Amino acid sequence: MYTEIVPDCSKKTLQAIIRGKIDVAAMVNTDGWRGYDGLVDVGFDRHFRVRHGQDEFVGGASHINGIESFWSFAKARLQQFKGVPKHTLLLHLKECEFRFNHRYEDLYKLLLKLLRQQPL
Repeated sequence: MYTEIVPDCSKKTLQAIIRGKIDVAAMVNTDGWRGYDGLVDVGFDRHFRVRHGQDEFVGGASHINGIESFWSFAKARLQQFKGVPKHTLLLHLKECEFRFNHRYEDLYKLLLKLLRQQPL
């Protein structure tokens, strides 16, 4: 999982992020948002869409349950704060990203290991 606050959800913005974070050989599953149009044209031959607007939630093996799982996790985690200041939202999202990506690990041990490798 990777999160980033973007200035807009345009095709140009989203494709730049996708190109910088995902290998073109990877399978990419997205929803029907128009910002994802043209991924095949820039080399993502394994781009599959799930079109929720057409009551489609799974297309063969293609689904976006992972991202929906993340947002469910993040919303539940952030609910406890009853809102966060705009200037700290990215930090909260990055914490959710880290916790989600390591949700099956002992975070205490992981953080100790990371702090030993890269002391403050």
